Amino acid sequence: MQQALMTVVLLAQVLSALAMIGLVLVQHGKGADMGASFGSGASGSLFGATGSANFLSRSTAVAATIFFVSTLALAYFGTNRNRAVEQSSVLEQAASATAPASAPASGAALIPTK
Repeated sequence: MQQALMTVVLLAQVLSALAMIGLVLVQHGKGADMGASFGSGASGSLFGATGSANFLSRSTAVAATIFFVSTLALAYFGTNRNRAVEQSSVLEQAASATAPASAPASGAALIPTK
């Protein structure tokens, strides 16, 4: 169940990232508004002279919100996934995997005595 939800969140994140890239590339800069006011042909576009700015900026804000929420959800799933399995750290797991079973507790046992 959690794996399916994680897949859906990951898909939402990728789609929102692609939507943000596309929306930012479609938007025009601040200098294009001055040219449109002098009749450079942008006023006859699909949204009008200023209509596209509101629509595209709001769509970018929605895509960014979806992206950030899905990023937080993936971070939450990533940190809580291993907590239920085992409470030890990565270093403790590596030390227990490489240390032999009969290893002394400290290095002092390895010092030769007379």
